[in-house]
Amino acid sequence: MKNARAHLTLHQSLAARGLGPAVAALRLFGEFDYAAGSWPQAFRVVVKAEVLAGGDVVPAKDNPRYVVTTLRGPSPRTLYQQDYCSRGQAENLIKQVKVDLKSDRTSASSFLANFARLLLTAAAYVLHQQLRHLGLQGTPLATAQPRTVMLTLFKIATRVKQYKDRVLLHLPSACPVKGLLAQVCQRLHPTHRMRPMPASP
Repeated sequence: MKNARAHLTLHQSLAARGLGPAVAALRLFGEFDYAAGSWPQAFRVVVKAEVLAGGDVVPAKDNPRYVVTTLRGPSPRTLYQQDYCSRGQAENLIKQVKVDLKSDRTSASSFLANFARLLLTAAAYVLHQQLRHLGLQGTPLATAQPRTVMLTLFKIATRVKQYKDRVLLHLPSACPVKGLLAQVCQRLHPTHRMRPMPASP
């Protein structure tokens, strides 16, 4: 941590004189062996010594992290950034299913009802991933979480007109995602051309 603070101070000094870019944070990685009193042996501990730069009013802040592991092969940087952070990403994906798609709503009194709810949640997540892959690539929502996609694309006030052979959705003339919706629809159903509709009064 002492070395990280010194490196950050040096970078900030160079940036202030116009000799380098501003640095928001500085990370150094290291390792040591450690054995807590209740552990049967010493284990490898990988440390991320990070200092956040702060700002004019907020001082720099230490942000250390420690990972206890039995892996000896990867370097400290590789183990932390690739192995440990990948595990954190998996937890983020689980959180998306739980929080955004409500997979924890299994309060029914029967097993089958709870199973059906969980199955519908899993199906919704598969649909979200397919929408990302097929319709949202190269758009601002390409890596968005399910909640963001739902709030941006699905929760929109429209006027619905149903005919025998089609359903027409009349979007408000001031809809901010009208172009994005047209692009997504064209990608999901390329044989169908969206024709501009007159603005709703």
